[in-house]
Amino acid sequence: MTSAAGDNAFNVTLAVEHAGTLTAIEETVRAYSAPFGYDRFVLFSATAARDEVVERIYWVEGDWFDDGECVDADTYIRRCPMTHHILEAKEPFFWTKTQGKKGEQYRVVRAPRGDGIHGLQIPVFGPLGLEGAMSLGGERINASSTVRLALTLVATAAFCAARRLLEAPVAEMSSQLSNREKEVLAWIAAGRRQADIAATLGLSQRTVENHLRRIRQRLGATTTAQAIRIAVHRGDIER
Repeated sequence: MTSAAGDNAFNVTLAVEHAGTLTAIEETVRAYSAPFGYDRFVLFSATAARDEVVERIYWVEGDWFDDGECVDADTYIRRCPMTHHILEAKEPFFWTKTQGKKGEQYRVVRAPRGDGIHGLQIPVFGPLGLEGAMSLGGERINASSTVRLALTLVATAAFCAARRLLEAPVAEMSSQLSNREKEVLAWIAAGRRQADIAATLGLSQRTVENHLRRIRQRLGATTTAQAIRIAVHRGDIER
């Protein structure tokens, strides 16, 4: 089975990259992961620039908290501490969750063993650093190095394909930022508060907020942090 993981990973990655819908991506990853014991999935965009690591969840599925209930995006973000550990990670890592006297206990481990929910967290890095992650979990997972490497390849392809389908592609953006919008976004990227930017530029806070809203609309971004990443990639501002 472990050998099959490596043999099939390339073909599965190609299928994911050519998928035309998020549902097709989910079905392909689900079918590939099932023989290795993974039946819980979370795929999301992320950033290290904010306290809230998760920007947008593309896909969440499964009984992550072992209570018989499938979780929604808000519940997962609120209850899973492993999403924040990716800020310290430079490569995929395994984790395990057990029930102790003090409740749920999460640990990063070299290899999951025993009872509990176990998982593999796969951070995805790009030119601007951390861009997203995929977490796969189950009660009896294959944690071999071959499966870990194969799932890393598949998960990275799934993230890139989902982002291409769900986020505004940079190459297709024709809307340009005005000089003022670039100025406001550059100050935000530098860590300045909206009130300080308003005072520096002689604007009202409401005007700064309106600039940021239009910037997100022009760049097809759902958050300001995402808009910053897109603007840096396009060369509109420097980081």
